[in-house]
Amino acid sequence: MTRHAVLWLIVATASLLTACTDTGPQWHGKDISGLMPELQFQLTNSRGDTVTAAESLGNVRLLYFGFTSCPDVCPTTLAKLSRAVRQLPKSQQEAITTLFVSVDPKRDTPERLASYVDFFGEGIVGLTGEEPALRRLSKRYRTTFGYDEPDENGNYNVSHSSAVYVFDHKGRARLLLRPDLSPQQISEDLARLADEATGV
Repeated sequence: MTRHAVLWLIVATASLLTACTDTGPQWHGKDISGLMPELQFQLTNSRGDTVTAAESLGNVRLLYFGFTSCPDVCPTTLAKLSRAVRQLPKSQQEAITTLFVSVDPKRDTPERLASYVDFFGEGIVGLTGEEPALRRLSKRYRTTFGYDEPDENGNYNVSHSSAVYVFDHKGRARLLLRPDLSPQQISEDLARLADEATGV
């Protein structure tokens, strides 16, 4: 076999291996396409209005369960998500909505929710509801939450997941964002989904 033929064989084999190992888009978040149900809920927003997932259809939605009295994880997560979105061009920012679902309806009134989410910037919607509705929603996405015993002042902590679920513009579950992802990594994933939403 000539030297030219050997080189051609090496290139052809490398191309074949690349084709065989190409599994499609590589995400920073965990790809959960087809593993979770589409986005669906009926909750109360920070204005006291009943809202459903249909009202934000067409946008990429980030779903996060938490509560406004959360001392660390919730504010850290919302700040990171807000920073990730702000890194994007304005057109992509407008195609993304963050849904902060409070699982502490006793304390998180619409007014308190509004003040809390407004602190982290635009594009964040505060939602809550009666506990049974919140239980159904968290179960739908294979998570849960719980309440600690109140102290002598009536204060209590709420345990909840730190994961962020990402749904595309059609409401399909696409990604699970882990706490260890950087704002830049999140931003890159959101940019791709926002491009899908705007048809770029």
